[in-house]
Amino acid sequence: MTVNTYKQLHPSLQLLIFISITLTGIFIGYLIGAGLIIAFYGVNVLTSVARLDLSTPNAADALWVLQIISTTLPIFAAAVIFARFIVKDPREYLKTTFKFPPVLLAIIFCIMLFSSPLIELLSNINQHLALPQFLSGLQQWMRDSEDKAQKLTVVLLQMKTFWSMVIKVLIVGLLTAVVEEFMFRGCLQTLFTRWTKNTHAAIWITAILFSSFHMEFFGFLPRLMLGVLFGYLVAWSGSIWTSVWAHFINNGTAVVVTYLFQNKMIKYNPDDQHVQVFNYGSYLFSLIIILFLLLLYKNIAAGKKLLPEY
Repeated sequence: MTVNTYKQLHPSLQLLIFISITLTGIFIGYLIGAGLIIAFYGVNVLTSVARLDLSTPNAADALWVLQIISTTLPIFAAAVIFARFIVKDPREYLKTTFKFPPVLLAIIFCIMLFSSPLIELLSNINQHLALPQFLSGLQQWMRDSEDKAQKLTVVLLQMKTFWSMVIKVLIVGLLTAVVEEFMFRGCLQTLFTRWTKNTHAAIWITAILFSSFHMEFFGFLPRLMLGVLFGYLVAWSGSIWTSVWAHFINNGTAVVVTYLFQNKMIKYNPDDQHVQVFNYGSYLFSLIIILFLLLLYKNIAAGKKLLPEY
């Protein structure tokens, strides 16, 4: 197939190609990661990792190896390979341009700073959602998946020293942000924009997939909000780095707060879903500020004058 033939394929077929590359990469990555763990740590450690049992020596290190090699790197490679070698249009599908007003980064920082109350509100709503009785089995599966994901997070974010925290910020904060944004706001959002011919629909579809991807169903709504936010940041600026920055702030802050709690520097437990820090006034204030900042962001990104000339 020629380059033009690939680009002329219906976006649904492009999506199938992208999914195939991603799943193949994850499978190969898992084989490589498992092989490295067996070679360096032994079969017992690999078995312990599969059970999330950290009582075995080196199990935590092996879990990181498997996570990065079997998931993080393959997803990044899939996005780059698809954009660079399949459709041969990384500018459109990855949007790695730095041509946007730097002030947008400051606005994004403020947006993420004021988003905490809304995230808490959506999390509280999500925690109280219940499926009908005849779907109780599905809800139990969702709860088990949530518990497993939370357990994995706790394992991966064990930090006893300042430098271990710095490393986790770089991996969980920066690397994960780059990888997931290249995949979702880069390739997938572009695909759905071409498919639906509607930017808003593409942003929401991608956000739904983004939230579902994490397999934490009782945190679905706050992650959906973040996915929508990241989507508009990219759509309005034309650059993936705006959403990477926002994603990094979100993840990096979570890592730092977790470190502070683990080392008894703060009392707030970020893993406790039932703690309410803000009130309804804070929720409303957060919403108003974020909407104002998003409007400001959109206007600046579009090059509009904020004040009339006299």
